[in-house]
Amino acid sequence: MARQQGWIAIILALAIAAWSVVLTFPFQLGLDLKGGSQLTLQIQTTDEIKAITSDQVEAVKSVLDRRVNSLGVAESTLQTIGKDQLILELPGEQDPSSAARILGKTALLEFRSQKPGTNQEFKNLRILRSNFKKDFNKDLFEKEKTNLSNYQEIDEKIISKYQKELGLISNSTNKIIQINQIEKEINKNLASLFEPSLLTGKDLVTAGRRQEQNLDSWEVTLNFNKEGGEKFANLTQSIAGTSRLLAIILDGESISEASVGSQFKAAGITGGSATISGSFTAEDARELEVQLRGGSLPLPVNIIQIRTIGPSLGAENIQRSLVSAVLGLILVGIIMLIVYRLPGFIAILALLLYSLFNISFYALIPVTLTLPGIAGFILSIGMAVDANVLIFERIKDELRRGNTLIRSIDSGFSKAFSSIIDSHITTLISCIALFNFGTGFVKGFAATLGIGVTLSLFTALTCTRVILKFLMSYQSLRVRTNFLPERQLPQVLTDSTTL
Repeated sequence: MARQQGWIAIILALAIAAWSVVLTFPFQLGLDLKGGSQLTLQIQTTDEIKAITSDQVEAVKSVLDRRVNSLGVAESTLQTIGKDQLILELPGEQDPSSAARILGKTALLEFRSQKPGTNQEFKNLRILRSNFKKDFNKDLFEKEKTNLSNYQEIDEKIISKYQKELGLISNSTNKIIQINQIEKEINKNLASLFEPSLLTGKDLVTAGRRQEQNLDSWEVTLNFNKEGGEKFANLTQSIAGTSRLLAIILDGESISEASVGSQFKAAGITGGSATISGSFTAEDARELEVQLRGGSLPLPVNIIQIRTIGPSLGAENIQRSLVSAVLGLILVGIIMLIVYRLPGFIAILALLLYSLFNISFYALIPVTLTLPGIAGFILSIGMAVDANVLIFERIKDELRRGNTLIRSIDSGFSKAFSSIIDSHITTLISCIALFNFGTGFVKGFAATLGIGVTLSLFTALTCTRVILKFLMSYQSLRVRTNFLPERQLPQVLTDSTTL
């Protein structure tokens, strides 16, 4: 009796701890439950790389993963699909446009010195860029991206003037796309006036951002490794005190140009740090910081699909899932009570404990819950019931053979043990295979089912047994008819119901 009470105390302590975990740790909900955005990205080949290998896919995935983490989007998932596609899920993100801009850029950062004899050409392009910014107000331009009704405010003649001056031919009738193309072309022409350099974003250690003093604009700070610091010092020394400029090139476009004072002629700018200033807004500076901290993509990516799931749909999915799970538990409990009587009631208690332990593990690990994941949880309830059914049927068989109640219970657990272990191990093998080779929602299903199968072993072989043994310590409950109808008991023992 004392031993059974000790085990009951342990189970109660575990239940209290599990409940505390559920109350303390929030659940991580997947895209289909929380709502958010899903981006499908396709890796592109280049002139140098004609075929995409699995190593290159992993390299791209690694960079994108660092960028996503820098975005601060919680519970995001990035999965490989096929040979050259990636699926990115951003739960809770209802405006994927910012993420798309950050993730889609190659972010190849270069520091270049101006080519000799290009001062006049550079001056002309700089004036052109300045006029462009005046003609196309940046705030209006950003507003245009989401408000199509403002298209009429943009003068087509001004667009045509810049296209003619740059020799740019556009296949699009969308004014915003045309303006984007003009801006890119100006920056690319500026970048072509600067010499290639060995100093790139690969030499970066970290990047940050800060607001410029007494100004509304922001700047991005850079810190190089030892080798990068030496390259930067040599580069700035070579143009210090001259009319040549130092340009910061991002993805082949010049984003900032600056002169290097004559005071740096002796040793260049030392210390391994630099600042990018270009009248950045807070959002622009953040995007550039994220791209640089994540590193440059080894291959360009193209966002081929953006799908948004509203939070209302996610809430509806959660409600339906909870209703189905509760209804499933209630129906299973009713059937267990009708068929197995007292053991059925014990099975219900064990299932409640099982469900509590399960959801506490989901919160603690944590497991990102999706609809397939909830399906895996509900299916694992069936596995947990199955273990109890095997045990109780064995107990009933022993009672029909004329064994005493206590001996039937012990024999029922021992004889059902091998069958329970075999069924659970085979299911676990399937879960491991699905988790390792599956993607996206399949992994969630495999994870929740695997955790459930493991916990069902504990509840069936430990919790059910402890509760049953504890109740059998009470003489009023130690009655064979609580396990089996009297008509199914051996005739020899019907006059003695408490053996």
